[in-house]
Parts: sequence; C-alpha cells; structure tokens
Amino acid sequence: MMSTDSRRLSLPLASAMPHAVGEFAPTTAAEMKARGWDYVDVVFVTGDGYIDHPSFAMAILHRVLEQAGFRVAMLSQPDWHTCEPWRQFGRPRLFFGISAGNMDSMINHYTANKKVRNDDAYSPGGKIGLRPDRATLSYCQRAREAFAGVPIIAGGVEASLRRLAHYDYWSDTVKRSILLDAKADLIVYGMGEHAIVEIARRLAAGQSVKDLRDMRGLAYVMGARETPAACGLALAENREIEWRSAASAKPQAAIELPSYDEVKADKRKFAEATRLIHVNTSPFNAKTLVQFHDRQAIVVTPPPLPIGEAAMDAIYDLPYTRKPHPSYREKIPAFEMIKDSVTIMRGCFGGCTFCSITTHQGRTIQWRSEESVLNEVRRMGEDPEFKGIISDIGGPTANMYKMRCTRPEVEAKCKRLACVHPTICKLLGTDHGPLIDLMKRARSEPGIRKVLVASGIRMDIAQLSPEYLTELAAHHVGGHLKVAPEHTDPHVLDLMKKPRNVNFEGFASEFKKASERADKPKQYIVPYYIASHPGSDLHAMIDLALFLKRNGYRPDQVQDFIPAPFDIATCMYYTNIDPITGQEVFVARNLNDRKMQRALLQFFKPENYFEVRKALLEAGRSDLIGNGCDALIPAQPPREALDARRDHANDAIRGDYVHAMPKQGYRPGRKTQERQQKPGRGTKTK
Repeated sequence: MMSTDSRRLSLPLASAMPHAVGEFAPTTAAEMKARGWDYVDVVFVTGDGYIDHPSFAMAILHRVLEQAGFRVAMLSQPDWHTCEPWRQFGRPRLFFGISAGNMDSMINHYTANKKVRNDDAYSPGGKIGLRPDRATLSYCQRAREAFAGVPIIAGGVEASLRRLAHYDYWSDTVKRSILLDAKADLIVYGMGEHAIVEIARRLAAGQSVKDLRDMRGLAYVMGARETPAACGLALAENREIEWRSAASAKPQAAIELPSYDEVKADKRKFAEATRLIHVNTSPFNAKTLVQFHDRQAIVVTPPPLPIGEAAMDAIYDLPYTRKPHPSYREKIPAFEMIKDSVTIMRGCFGGCTFCSITTHQGRTIQWRSEESVLNEVRRMGEDPEFKGIISDIGGPTANMYKMRCTRPEVEAKCKRLACVHPTICKLLGTDHGPLIDLMKRARSEPGIRKVLVASGIRMDIAQLSPEYLTELAAHHVGGHLKVAPEHTDPHVLDLMKKPRNVNFEGFASEFKKASERADKPKQYIVPYYIASHPGSDLHAMIDLALFLKRNGYRPDQVQDFIPAPFDIATCMYYTNIDPITGQEVFVARNLNDRKMQRALLQFFKPENYFEVRKALLEAGRSDLIGNGCDALIPAQPPREALDARRDHANDAIRGDYVHAMPKQGYRPGRKTQERQQKPGRGTKTK
C-alpha cells in the first residue's frame, strides 16, 4: 500500500530563470518590449486587478510558469467589448489562460436578492463594472476572436464550479456545462499549479490539446464523432462504464451522469447527478465522470492528487512582490485585507454543503513546512512598510495544519464527504501540536509584534486541544474572534454538515475561560450565521433569534444563503431534495420569506422592526412582541423603524437588479449599444 507521502505530487519547478526575479508580468505591449521580448508563451486573462501576492491564483500561476522557464503576460480586467486588448501581446505561443477571477463573477456582482453590489473588492478603488457578467464566457470568446487556433484553457472558481450541467441562481435555470458556451478547449478545475506547468510543457513539446486528456483535474468536450464506441465507451450497471480516451489505450473506470436533458427536465435526476459528482471528489478513489449534452459529452477526469510539503514550499517561496501592479492609483480592497496574511495550508475536510472550498481545494490538507512559513514571516518583518502585525496565519481554516487521515489504506477507499460530520472520524489526526509550535515561533520573529488568527476556527476539533485554545486566547486574538456556528436548529445544521449548537456553546465557554486566564476578560466571540439556508423556516430562525438574545449576541454582519453552482446546498435549493439522503427539504425561495429570515438575525435593529413583526405574526409567535424577557421587539414601532420604512420605500424604486437592461454591454453585430428600432415597433414610417 502506498504511503501518504507517495500519493502526493511533487511539483516540477526547477529551471533557469529567463529574467530577474521579483518582476511583475508585463501587462501591456510596452512592458513586454521593455523586457526585450518579441513574443509570450502564455497570456493570462483575469477579471481581477493584478496583485502579485500568493493569496491570488493568477499570481501563483504566473510565478510557477515563470520558474519553469515560460514567458507570461497578464491581461487584467480588459475591455471585453473588443478583442483588441487580447491582441496586444501578439499571438501567444502556447495558450490563453482564462479566469473570471477569485470569485464567480455573478456572486461578485449581485447580492442574494439579485441586486447589484455597490463595490467590487477585487478592483482598484472597489469600482464595479470592470468585468462582465459571466466573465469566463466573454473572455474565452474574445480570445477565440483575437487568434483563431490558439488553445484556450479556462480555470478559476467560475469555470471549475460550472464544468458540468449546473443550476444558475441568477437566471433560475439549469445551464449546460460552461465549456460548451465558452468554447474553451479545456477547464483546469481546482488548484491548477501542477496542471498549468504540465500543459505548458507538453504543448511546448508539440503535443495537441487532445493529447492532454489523460491528465487529472481536467474537463473537456468529447465531440459527437468521438462517442461512444469510437473511444471504447461501454455502459455497465449503476451507470458505471469503461472509458477509453483518445489519449490512452488503457480503459479507465468511469461513471455516466444523468444527461443535461435529464437533469434539466427532472429534479430527481439533478439530485442524483449531484450525489454522483460529490461522492467522486476524493483524488484517491474518484472515477472519471461523463455527462452527455445531446450528442456531445463533457468528460471530467479525477481530481489532481494533493501536492506534498516540498511542492507547497516551492510554490510559496517564489519571489512574489506581495503588491498590486504599480500602474494602479487606487487601493484594491481585497489586497488591503489580505496583504499582511500568511497562508500555511490549503484544503478543508469540513465538507460544509454550502461552501465551495472543499470542492475547489479538496478535502486532503496540504501544508507548507514550518521553515517556509517562517522565512516568509521574516521577509515581512524586514519590509519597512510592514507595521509588525500579521493579520492572519491560516488558510481556508485556521486549525487544520498538518492534519490528515492516519490510515492511508482507509483514506484510499473512503467516500465520506466530511471527516468531522456527523462526528469526528476516529482515524482523523487532530494533533494541534505542529500548529501551536508554528504560532509560537512566528510571533517571536524579529519585527513581528502580533500574529492574529482571522481564518475560520473549526470549533469541534479546537476543543480537543486545550493548549491550542490557551495559545489562541492569550496571543492571537485582536479583541474579538470570528467563528461560524451558522445556525442553531439541529435539522438545518445536519443539512449544512455542521456540528450541533452545543458545540458552539462549549467553545464559547472555553474561549471565555482561556481569555480570563490570559487576563484578557474583554475578548469576545463574533458568531456568523446564515439566513434562508435550505431546511431553515421561520420557526427555526425565530429559535435562532431567541438564542442570540438570551446570550447577548448582536451580529453586525449576517449572510444570506446564495446558491453557488455545484454546491450540495444549491441542489437542495433548486430541487427541494437532499441529494445525499433523497429526503425532501424545505426551501425559503420567496424574496419576502428570505427578507424575514434575514431580519430575524438582526431583530434588534430598528429598521428591521416591521419585517420581524411580520415574521412573528406569520409564525404564530405574537408572544415575542411586547415587553416580556424573551420579546424580540416592542409592541410599538420605534421612530427609527418608521423612518427606515419610509427610506426603504424610496430606495426600492431606485435599485438596479440583475434582470435590468445593462447600460452597456456586448451586442454582437450591432454598431452601437442602443437597441435598434424596427418599423412598426414604436416608430413611425412615412
């Protein structure tokens, strides 16, 4: 049986550097010429501002390709109304790399109520409108228009989560794979450092895009002429098939998902497809997935193997400037939040059904060595602009560093979607020792005044280590600690794959005691909750509001559930079915219901008075209106509530919503942005 380390990839990065380290990738033709280049190998196109910091995917991909000896240009937030920006570097020798950015562009643009957001955290000055809706589609189409025949490799969260047929919240439809609409050659899903270097090397060696189909972590279109017998496709029981790709003579075990037409017409089929997708996300036992869209099929190869410690070090030790491109004159909010943070790991074995982290980064924890992390901390301490406070040391979660399954032979077969739900697996290594040692050493480095923990604490495993809680409370909390219990209702928490509320209460109690022992009695916890998650009805939200009041919590920020593509909770929202159990699930789909649930989370705000009152009356809980000890609102509305109702009435007719006609947009074949009038439709003819 293979050891755990032997099943982790080592990323090949050794290569002579083609130019001095620490430079930004060229973003214009002038910058390319200043390098003395007359061509580039790869042009990356991104919907984010260009930030050369290892918290941003395009920075990492640029650096690993650069280290491997390739010339990379960066096209950041280009004007998508014309393909001219795509042409400025000339024809890329190898491929275009396309990403909508660090977020799905629709989630980036619109709130849970489908209203246009006021800012874009990944754009200079927080400005909106610097990327299109469904940016992957526009960027791929413009790349194809600019240079026919250049391979187009799509990646990032938007492409990854839309690689198969998926529910799209903003159009309220089931959409086909983004590959077919974007006409990209490949999607690299998940974390793409290894894949992007291998693709570049194989294309540079003269291989075609079709030759790459034997790689892990890819999605591609199988043409109508390739299916089914021509490629060795043989249907077996339980949708398992034998699949022989064009690039490999050896058949691979594969599963045929319900087709696009099936999942579009039948919600039970959609739920079944979701189940099959998610039980095939472990890199150690996942099978190739095939989903037919009419006569074409989308093929998704198994996820990439987790990378080892040495490979993680090689990625994060590259010469990042840790700054935005110098051309920007305004601050980029996302950078300001993350600039003084240090990533120590990736992946999450929590498996929360509303979260895309596990799907994107995997359940297997991958980590940097202690020395690699400390070297980065030392470099930060030597920077004269650094203020001495590390804003976060963590990753997707704060306290899973170096945690993994203790039985590799079991991990190779395990299909659990969460290692900590419904209970913590007895085979999961939960030793906080390596993390505690790292935290101690990081805060003792010269130039470091404070090392904070801002990543999400996994509270159930944190309580297994009193020493970790002591260290956390004494040295790594800046007054308040953010945690995410998400709800109090047992049924909703089960649907979320989150621990019961008693776990949060226990953590809060232990954290308070640890803070008092550290002579920091004023430290407090800030809990985060989600409104309108599948399974949550008004009664569940009222119970949550009562819990908040009884315990003195007044959450300043709350989250409305947004059905992101691919997530299990999104399947519940669309189908009213839990795809894992097949049981029916209540969904608050109506906008008014969602507004009431959100208001209940902040029942104490005067502007929410009338929504809370409406919710309580509808649920038959008028006993919570008045002056009783459990009353959520008074019997009479405060003046602030009346003022807020008037202001909201005025705002309601001024908002821009997702279905409003955009003021500007790409209209193929039209010379202007204006809709052309035709005779007999609002115009007079002579």
